[in-house]
Amino acid sequence: MTQQTDKKTAWWMLAPLLLIVLGAIGYPLIRTLLLSFTNARLTGYSDPIQFVWLENYWQAITNSAFRESAGRTTYFVLVNIGLELLLGVLVALLLNQAFRGRAIVRALLIIPLALPTVVSAIMWRWIYNPEFGVLNALLTQLGLLGQYRSYLGEPDLAMNMIILADVWKNYPIVALVALSALQLIPKELFEAAAMDGASAWTRFWRITLPSIIPALTVVIVLRTIEAVKVFDIIFVMTKGGPASSTRTLSFEVYQEAFSSLKAGSGAAYSYLVVLISAVLIFLYIWLLRRQERQ
Repeated sequence: MTQQTDKKTAWWMLAPLLLIVLGAIGYPLIRTLLLSFTNARLTGYSDPIQFVWLENYWQAITNSAFRESAGRTTYFVLVNIGLELLLGVLVALLLNQAFRGRAIVRALLIIPLALPTVVSAIMWRWIYNPEFGVLNALLTQLGLLGQYRSYLGEPDLAMNMIILADVWKNYPIVALVALSALQLIPKELFEAAAMDGASAWTRFWRITLPSIIPALTVVIVLRTIEAVKVFDIIFVMTKGGPASSTRTLSFEVYQEAFSSLKAGSGAAYSYLVVLISAVLIFLYIWLLRRQERQ
């Protein structure tokens, strides 16, 4: 059997699975795209659906609430991913060292990931509680806080507190990926660099970081996609408040499609979220590849 015949056989065997994937993913995407060009609503199916073409997209772009949500989402993504990278890499460097109980600490790292996002959000909402929350009690007893604060009730503070909760939930992903990449680096490189008199910072900057950047690129892309469409943790903790200070793009999609019952414009909003996600992902990849070439 020739190689060409083997390839044809492989494609025929994969064809049923490909059809299922295209049906499960492709059809909803195309249907949603077509829906975004209409004035469809979730109620009143007897009313005729008309094509409005790009009107829904123009409405979203010119909508001040949507633009403000895009700004909040960008802030959430940049700060969230930055903190997750910093904390994840630091934890990975720590767990890559030999010490007693390392296996137990590595196992404990999985706990935040194992918790469902809703459970984690409820837990942090109780921690931030303005009357009997653990955070207020701890800071007050340490003398760092004069009186209890409503962390999720202050517009200038609520988003940052949600970011901290989300970082705690997801930084283990970065830590585990970085740890896997660290364990693939030959120890001989560090030994040779140390013999040449390279400091710990030089070894990290010249050997460790370039070696784990490809793995970090993958996790950054995945986490960016998740961060842009963040919804569940915000819905549970603040429901977009206070004063809409935590309403992100996904929250705007929810409000437009399911609160205002505008399926057409809600679909357009969702495709704009996809476009913004793609732009951020390409920006991350370009910056990281530029760093690799330097």
